[in-house]
Amino acid sequence: MPEPTRKAPTIQAWPVGFAPVAKDQRIEVIDALRGFALLGVLIVNLRDFSLFELLPETARATLPTAGWDHFIELAMTALVDGKAMTVFTILFGVGFALQMQRAAEGTGRKIIYFRRLFVLLLIGLVHAFVWWGDILLLYALMGLLLLPFASLRARTLALLGVAIALFSSPLLRPWMNEWLPKIAPAPEASAAALTAFSALQWDGMLSANASHFFWSRISAWGLPFFTLGRLLLGVALGYPGVLRAPESNQRFWRRLRWAGLSLGILLTAFVMLRDQEVIGAGSTWWKTEPGRSILRIARSGGSLFLGLGYVAIFVELFQTAGWRRWLEYFSPVGRMALTNYLTQTVLGIGLFYGVGFGIGPRFGLGGVLAAGAVIFVVQLWWSSWWLERFRFGPVEWVWRCLTYGRRFPLRRVAPA
Repeated sequence: MPEPTRKAPTIQAWPVGFAPVAKDQRIEVIDALRGFALLGVLIVNLRDFSLFELLPETARATLPTAGWDHFIELAMTALVDGKAMTVFTILFGVGFALQMQRAAEGTGRKIIYFRRLFVLLLIGLVHAFVWWGDILLLYALMGLLLLPFASLRARTLALLGVAIALFSSPLLRPWMNEWLPKIAPAPEASAAALTAFSALQWDGMLSANASHFFWSRISAWGLPFFTLGRLLLGVALGYPGVLRAPESNQRFWRRLRWAGLSLGILLTAFVMLRDQEVIGAGSTWWKTEPGRSILRIARSGGSLFLGLGYVAIFVELFQTAGWRRWLEYFSPVGRMALTNYLTQTVLGIGLFYGVGFGIGPRFGLGGVLAAGAVIFVVQLWWSSWWLERFRFGPVEWVWRCLTYGRRFPLRRVAPA
């Protein structure tokens, strides 16, 4: 990651007490970018909520939208898959950086930091109970690992984050394949989950959710490294002040944009061409362990660097008056990111699972995009409406009250 043009101390004093960050201390570009990332997360997760991802290829081919779904899936693979979660996770890391700066000031603030993560862990447990794709548990657990890195320089954090994100999984795979318990093959696991999630019984759905949560965590055992590496990159961005004063660090953002987009597009194009066997058609080398390791590194690198490129583009556009006027619409969603993330689960299960309206995957990926657009427009409106009347999102308010051990005022005082 390029160094910012203006040097700043590794740890900055934060002139606030034991209280949440006030509205006038928020960094609006972070809120807007977080809201934008949440749109991508919603679209990706709706593929799972709609049960489309659990369908076998033969069933997908019979959908009336099959012709369009192929092109939509290619576009999502190129532009959204892994990239949206990369941006969302990096921004969680930025938030952790700001909290860690405060925690570094004394033992009392460290306790607040740990309590904040503990409450997030509890929220994640509740969320994972109803949806196997929860990421909050990992954010809370990986957040505990971040505090020992608080004294490192931003460049060191960035290099460490890239190394963990790209190389941990290939290096550890030989040992993990021996240590991890054996699980059902993907088609068998997906078929069982599809049947249970399409049924009307809550007990069967919750039982299958627990089983699929366990299966997904074993099959995607590299997810903690994916998460930790991106959180470290977020901490690296949060420390030097490049997000607090992007107008003074234009060179940094310009270099990050070019580096991120160049590497991200190159690696993503390579992986997609290899997946379609345009590159290396008929070659058996790519099925060997070295070949698979290179593909895993390239796949992860494409998502990582393209996600960083997205962050840089958004920050740069946010500095121009014309673009900022439109991008600010994402800010209320980003300020209520936790509430909106959980609400997306409620709406996704309510619309597509058998215990809800039972729509399922019948409308293919076209239906997924349409549902995502409607849900997000509602969240844009609702978040703005709520924050005009209340200081925090509802889940954010609960999170803060439990973290600080006191009740904060929620409703805004109407002007006299």
